[in-house]
Amino acid sequence: MSVVVAGIHTGIGKTVCSAIICEATGYDYLKPVQAGDLENTDSLFVQRHVANKNCFVHPEIYKLKVAASPHYAAQVEGLEIKRERIVLPSLTKNIVVETAGGIMSPLAKNFLNLDLIQQLGLPVVLVSNNYLGSINHTLMSCLALKSINAQIVGIVFNGEKNEASENFILEHTNLPLLFSIPAFKSLDKNAITDFAKTITINF
Repeated sequence: MSVVVAGIHTGIGKTVCSAIICEATGYDYLKPVQAGDLENTDSLFVQRHVANKNCFVHPEIYKLKVAASPHYAAQVEGLEIKRERIVLPSLTKNIVVETAGGIMSPLAKNFLNLDLIQQLGLPVVLVSNNYLGSINHTLMSCLALKSINAQIVGIVFNGEKNEASENFILEHTNLPLLFSIPAFKSLDKNAITDFAKTITINF
């Protein structure tokens, strides 16, 4: 099934997680909103790091030059991100949709990532990371998703392990651990391909 890959914070590892899922499954990929670093977008990362030929990377719907919250980046460029423009491509295969920023990050006035997730109606893969405050951010993200009755298929932990934090999150949320992404020494196509072979995607 198609999924939204969402994160508890910005820079949390959503794109790496998306690339791994696309590599393992051959799902397509879409990043509806890209803000900043247009020469090294998340879509380009997936193109460069996914070897699975079944994965097609769809073009972004909004590409903003300013590396900032999408609502502000759009404002700087005299644009407004309109929810009606963000629609899934017409296709017969599954797709990974990656959000821009955290669950509550704004895309426009009165339009958060949470609203986009509700609009798309897709199950959510929630990406977490271990840092001081990540338990709070993860639990709050889960509560926000549950407030719109989103289906959370599970959690992915990215980076250095912290078993105490991870176990608390899993027990408190009663969500399954989909997989844990290691802190790669070298993050290249081979690393993504090799790791994808070690996991089983059950959604």
